[in-house]
Amino acid sequence: MISLTDAQLNTWLISFIWPLTRILGLIMVAPVFGHRSVPAQVKIGLGVFIALIVSPALPPLPDVALGSWHGLHILVQQFLIGVAIGFVMRVAFAAIEAAGEIVGLQIGLGFASFFDPQSAGQTLVLARFFNLLAMLVFLAINGHLLLIGVLVDSFQTLPISTQPLAAKGFFTLAAFGSTVLGVGLQLALPLIAILLMTNLALGILTRSAPQLNIFAIGFPITLGVGLVVLDFMLPYFAPQFE
Repeated sequence: MISLTDAQLNTWLISFIWPLTRILGLIMVAPVFGHRSVPAQVKIGLGVFIALIVSPALPPLPDVALGSWHGLHILVQQFLIGVAIGFVMRVAFAAIEAAGEIVGLQIGLGFASFFDPQSAGQTLVLARFFNLLAMLVFLAINGHLLLIGVLVDSFQTLPISTQPLAAKGFFTLAAFGSTVLGVGLQLALPLIAILLMTNLALGILTRSAPQLNIFAIGFPITLGVGLVVLDFMLPYFAPQFE
């Protein structure tokens, strides 16, 4: 009969539960992994599988009881690290969705929206299209494997310890999140410029021929120009997604 001491049992538990907490934190918020269409059982199973592989290669862990205050502090810390890593990728996808929102509003498709279960709100069709395109590119370049690699490497760069996390890292994440609108605007800027010239041309046409119903002809022209320009822009969007 195999007998285990409390210290041995605690060592086994912390070497599995602490890395599992970091992994599940990332899976919860990361693109693709954290999508609502992925069943919770699959997410937990993937987290357990990665934790079983990572645990034997972990650096020496602090000798802290899992149920102590220090153990709970480390548990929360690991969860925050995992969420932070996944948040970085989520921000990149949010920037692409912002570009889709801006483009959709500019070409007059603001009314073409539907309920998105992922964001639990109304989303423009073009924003959803951009998000799906980015997700396909992400999978095509093995971004999901790279993300798992970053997660595994994080146990070496940010080892499990009782030391508190540096506040500078959270400020960096907040600053990174503020770039969402800027990056989305940069992606949509060519289309915005062309539609601005189109609207100026329609304004000049209205001044020269007041009898024309600008609302009747302006919308199809703006929509047509926007879709044509978007068709030319899409091949150049993929490298930006990468």
